[in-house]
Amino acid sequence: MTASEFQWTTPDGLSIYAINHPCPKPKAVVALVHGLGEHCRRYDHVAAYFNARGFAMMAYDRRGHGQSGGKRGHAPNPEVFLDEIGHLVAEAKSVYPDLPVFLYGHSMGGNLVLAYTLKRHPEIAGVISTGPWIQLAFQPPAILVAIAKMLRHIVPAFVQRNHLKTSDLSRDKAVVEAYEKDPLVHDYISVAAATGMMETAAWLDAYTGQFPLPLLLMHGGADNITSPKASAAFAQRVPGDVTWHLWEKFYHEIHNEPEKADVLSRMTDWMEGVVSVER
Repeated sequence: MTASEFQWTTPDGLSIYAINHPCPKPKAVVALVHGLGEHCRRYDHVAAYFNARGFAMMAYDRRGHGQSGGKRGHAPNPEVFLDEIGHLVAEAKSVYPDLPVFLYGHSMGGNLVLAYTLKRHPEIAGVISTGPWIQLAFQPPAILVAIAKMLRHIVPAFVQRNHLKTSDLSRDKAVVEAYEKDPLVHDYISVAAATGMMETAAWLDAYTGQFPLPLLLMHGGADNITSPKASAAFAQRVPGDVTWHLWEKFYHEIHNEPEKADVLSRMTDWMEGVVSVER
């Protein structure tokens, strides 16, 4: 079946690019939230795998990313990101009525799907969070953090480089090369978005309440971008139906590692387990 593009307009007038990856007789639909600086079409191979296993997928480019509108890397606060996720979930429920909806986020998106679930209490089947930004695996330059905090309320849209090393994304050199050549990828984050996300990460890092939905939390053991130790601590600390898996020696984008089929199979097996329980 052919994927179909669509869009919506945010309350502040930005056009959001989105795509629906359908499949015959889907058993559930996955709503995807991508990472910092990238875009949803980098997950087309994930959608293809999900489709082959009977899961539809819908995805979008966050404001300031990919084919969506807005200054690259900028958002006034994390709440507008959560609003966008809410719209995607609503679209998934509209296009696929009566089907279970799973929310899947990676990296910055992994942070956002956790925060969205805990703060907005969606009626969905479950959550997949991979390599979430709960803590960074490196210390960002102190001067840049100080500048961001100082400028946040003066020029919130001022952007800085995110200082991510592309070689830390995947052990597959072809993935890294494609990322570096992708015209829709950028390495910017505004002072407002950066400080807002740091605060959201710190909130998740201190969270001790119940996780209200089934959660599959996974991280690469050799991730030098976001901290696998922080994810492991979250899984151990937070009560609920939480499934934790550490992929030893894997880099940040576990869905783009040479063993990506094993990772995606773990996701679909877990979702099938949740769906079978719901039935």
